[in-house]
Amino acid sequence: MKKILFFGGKGGVGKTTSSCSCAYYFSNNNLKTLLISTDPAHSVGDLLNVKLDSSIKKIKENLYGLEIDPQTERDKYINRIKSNISKTISPVILKEIQRQLDAASISPGSEESAIFDKLIEIIIEESNNFDRIVFDTAPTGHTLRLMSLPELLESWLETLIKKRKKALKLNNMASNLEKKDIDDPIINILQKRKDKLIKARTILIDNNLASFVFVLNPEKLPILETKKSIEIMKKYNMNIENIVINKILPKDSNSDFLNKRREIQDKYLDEIEVTFKNINLIKIPLLDRDIDSEYIKEISNYFSF
Repeated sequence: MKKILFFGGKGGVGKTTSSCSCAYYFSNNNLKTLLISTDPAHSVGDLLNVKLDSSIKKIKENLYGLEIDPQTERDKYINRIKSNISKTISPVILKEIQRQLDAASISPGSEESAIFDKLIEIIIEESNNFDRIVFDTAPTGHTLRLMSLPELLESWLETLIKKRKKALKLNNMASNLEKKDIDDPIINILQKRKDKLIKARTILIDNNLASFVFVLNPEKLPILETKKSIEIMKKYNMNIENIVINKILPKDSNSDFLNKRREIQDKYLDEIEVTFKNINLIKIPLLDRDIDSEYIKEISNYFSF
């Protein structure tokens, strides 16, 4: 089993239930496990009856958790940039740059970038402290943007570095300077960021370290979305070994309504078997009670990796 697991899927299919149950499974098998929520609509703490925040807290024996708050991490992310910039930029233009950074903080993608920074920070700093790290991610679209960031930002940073070097070279020529080795603080900041992204991408595509687990229900739309998402993930060379099929109805109930719904599910269960034939399928039944910590404990028994 991989050390790092990312749970994702269409909204409402049971990602949080599945990720919590999987984390319970690991912890019950004497594996020290860290459960992390990157979903802005956090439910992990509520589900496990524990108050979680950005610091690691013990939930039970061998199980720890934290919730990454997107807005908090975004503000920290922008403040770090401001701090770095203030050391390298002339005070004359610093105020304008800070104003632009404040505007950028509410732009699309700023929270994903901040969450990704925190996510990689946790993986790098905590990997040696835990046997397993389980991520409960946001709905598919948000998660795909998150996972594609290393490749997108790495290319963007490389362009910025080249432009900065070119600008410095022209400046040196204009000043009749012959310095060949460029030791520029801005380039150093960009290069460190790029190196971090390269390390992140290396982790995410390492088949011996990380894997993505899709959660779906035996219904048309979740199957289609999962199929498309897996195709995208494979373009980024990400490893998908397991799919959780959640909320499977019981067979032969006393209700005509449930029996008809089960017939529809059977059709989609067959489709899932064919469509994802090379991926391990973990089948989770729909239980006859509300989802709580006891529900999680029972469902964890189905995660026999």
